[in-house]
Amino acid sequence: QVRLVESGGGLVQTGGSLRVSCAASGRTTSNYAIGWFRQAPGKDREFVCGISRSGVMVFCTDSVKGRFTISRDNTKNTVDLQMSNLKPDDTAAYYCAAAPPGPQIGRSPEEYDYWGQGTQVTISS
Repeated sequence: QVRLVESGGGLVQTGGSLRVSCAASGRTTSNYAIGWFRQAPGKDREFVCGISRSGVMVFCTDSVKGRFTISRDNTKNTVDLQMSNLKPDDTAAYYCAAAPPGPQIGRSPEEYDYWGQGTQVTISS
């Protein structure tokens, strides 16, 4: 069992920055790839960024490339998502999730076994 807890959400203005963090505990969390997803009201949960268990491989969806950066510290069992130049369309609940390692970073929620409870990010225009 892997337990994930997100933190760092909040309200920021358009163009601002925010960092959300995911703290992992339980089974050897460094064995898991971690993904960040988001879900806005009335929309499907969508992949944002993911990072391999070593941190060497990262991938972000096109809409956030150049604005969001994902990183992990396996000594602290944390994965951060640094978000900059935020836009109203980034408003959503943000979730971190853990997936068994594979050849690629999973981009579908079905590929992830464990989920956090989410943290709300709201961008005001």
